[in-house]
Amino acid sequence: MPGWQILVAAAASQCGYTPQDEQLEKVYEDYKDKLVIAGFPANNFGGQEPGADSEIQEFCKARFGVKFPLASKVSVKGDDTAPIYKWLTSKSENGVLDAQIGWNFGKFLLDENGKMIAYFPSKVKPDSEEILKYLK
Repeated sequence: MPGWQILVAAAASQCGYTPQDEQLEKVYEDYKDKLVIAGFPANNFGGQEPGADSEIQEFCKARFGVKFPLASKVSVKGDDTAPIYKWLTSKSENGVLDAQIGWNFGKFLLDENGKMIAYFPSKVKPDSEEILKYLK
């Protein structure tokens, strides 16, 4: 049985993938004994996360029942990329893989020691077997 896992997801409130917030919450509830989910709102793609942190928190809670932690809004690409995303997307930093975040809801899975396990692009749903196989 694996130890704790951490799933890091870039999020946005006005994206076609926004319903993944509900799926993330369900996975968070179903696997809370071995999984932490951390959402990082980002406004890098099409201006789909224009709100302030408090507005984002309220929207996610009211619309999708989100209880998993949401960080303050960050940049996930470009010159102002947040340090965590520099680490997540660069093999020279994380030692495992390079990842190009193409849109909101790209997801990274880490083990309990912070070692990179995998990257999943936006189209991979949080409740897909592609992700859940790591949690079983």
